[in-house]
Amino acid sequence: MQHFSNRITTLFDIRYPIVQAGMIWASGWKLASAVSNAGGLGLIGAGSMYPDTLLEHIKQCKAATDKPFGVNLPLLYPDIDKHVQHVIEQKVPIVFTSAGNPKTWTSILKAEGIKVVHVVSSAKFALKSQDAGVDAVVAEGFEAGGHNGREETTTLCLIPQVREAIHIPLIAAGGIATGKAMFATMALGAEGVQVGSRFVCSNEASSHQNFKEAIVKANEGDTQLSLKKLTPVRLIKNKFFELVAEAESRGAANEELLQILGRARAKLGMFEGEMDEGELEIGQVSGLIHDIKPAAGIVADLWNDFSASIQHPFYQAHTQTSSI
Repeated sequence: MQHFSNRITTLFDIRYPIVQAGMIWASGWKLASAVSNAGGLGLIGAGSMYPDTLLEHIKQCKAATDKPFGVNLPLLYPDIDKHVQHVIEQKVPIVFTSAGNPKTWTSILKAEGIKVVHVVSSAKFALKSQDAGVDAVVAEGFEAGGHNGREETTTLCLIPQVREAIHIPLIAAGGIATGKAMFATMALGAEGVQVGSRFVCSNEASSHQNFKEAIVKANEGDTQLSLKKLTPVRLIKNKFFELVAEAESRGAANEELLQILGRARAKLGMFEGEMDEGELEIGQVSGLIHDIKPAAGIVADLWNDFSASIQHPFYQAHTQTSSI
């Protein structure tokens, strides 16, 4: 395998410009450390963790890898201040923030020497993130699993618009599970990729085996954006999805949709393995995921597939590679 040098690998001190997304109920210390050990950047997904749980995952990750790793912090999390405190006290080197205003915590984290990346769904918010002082942005197209931006801009449209708007490093996300997709987004101006759905189907992901197997079985068209009146979220179509779809089709009010959603639906499906009643968040690219394998193998597959496409003249002019 080759070492790839650009602004993303330099910023994070990693071998390959591949970031594992910090997904709820899937991204614990085992997955994050495995990806980091394989040369990418692993992220602990704090959105589904109590503060004490996050602290334990950070300690376990530090014990399992001597490579850089990060924590994904959804800024709307009710105990975000406690999460930030643990991140600072444990000297986590990198934080990815999402679902909130990057101005709130960026300067505080950077004052502690932490590199900050914010996830956006539009060029407008990418520019606001740059103005807030983040070190890089993730631009996520609406193909992605889980919660999405209301703009519904696809990744291949989003990346060049964000690249045009900002000058800081740019990471592409949404619909990326192969090295060819990685190459496509980088040809459009991204300098790295954030991969979620493919890593859910890894041995180390903390998601339930039932959920992993449902992703492997998924075909084109088996996911769809739902709950647009609340917060748009891409789900596998199951009994719960159909219940929501029926309510939305007859114009149900937000209160009824919240009642249907209830509490802990995502945990029920993705972590506990209830495939009918659970909320199953995954991306459109699930139709290209055909197996469950070690995270290191996924990193290798992505990089080898990307490397096979890298002889494009654009990359001969704009990147450096060297054998190691």
